[in-house]
Amino acid sequence: MRAMVTGGAGFIGSHLVDALLARGAEVHVVDNLSTGSRENLDSAATLNQFDIRDEALEGLAEQVRPEVVFHLAAQADVGTSVEHPIFDAKVNVVGTVRVLEAARAANARVIFTSSGGAVYGECERPAREEDDPQPLSPYAASKLAGEQYLATWNRLHGAAHVICRLANVYGPRQLPSLEGGVVAIFLDRMRDGQAAEIFGDGNQTRDFVYVGDVVAALLAAAASLGGGVYNVSSGVTTTIRELHRLCAEAAGVEQEPRFAAERQGDLRRSAIDSSRAARELDWRTEMTLAAGVARTWNASV
Repeated sequence: MRAMVTGGAGFIGSHLVDALLARGAEVHVVDNLSTGSRENLDSAATLNQFDIRDEALEGLAEQVRPEVVFHLAAQADVGTSVEHPIFDAKVNVVGTVRVLEAARAANARVIFTSSGGAVYGECERPAREEDDPQPLSPYAASKLAGEQYLATWNRLHGAAHVICRLANVYGPRQLPSLEGGVVAIFLDRMRDGQAAEIFGDGNQTRDFVYVGDVVAALLAAAASLGGGVYNVSSGVTTTIRELHRLCAEAAGVEQEPRFAAERQGDLRRSAIDSSRAARELDWRTEMTLAAGVARTWNASV
């Protein structure tokens, strides 16, 4: 396989690159290194350092002729999207259109990572793919717009692009500087002997899925025959208070969190049903949250 991975030097992308290389794939990474790092990349992958909005993307695709483009590059911070919605839209909407056109030039298939936790909005029950999205932040709206472009390209050009709506992904290499990486943030604070901060009362729930399980889902989506939308999640809801306890246990510390005011755009309840992926892609999570947090901690010390 010849694969292109946008955002391939980042958290999820670099784990995907490792898995592709392990399968003997030829891997071309596109990353502007704004949040990604060369240190995350295996030297066997080819790094092309530019932005997904750059016209060079289409030329690279025509030259490399990838069979599949894994599109992970994004502006992924909710707070940034609230403060700078135009920038968020340029990266997540215009950048996605650029990726779709580059893939079309190479006759390649796109596997797009969206955010299930953000796109569905508040969830009274685990959200299913057919549920109406209710985005509550510019970030969520921009990811949903990207999804609609993929669906349009499937109808307009007869493509078979796939959308994977990810729950809250965590694992080694995640940056504590980005608000979405709450596991990384908690563990980073605990490593430094600082109190971890919880926004709100800590009883808000999230669906956490380990990065290795996410990579397996993306590869399963690439191996599937048709297009469509798939949730990628553990299906288990965990409060932020409980997550803090698991992180403290993994770090071997006894620590109480510090509480702060709720943030604009944050969800109260987020849960995702991944039964379609289990049924159609034969994919299921393997890592429990406790084991995954422990593995993340051990990888960082």
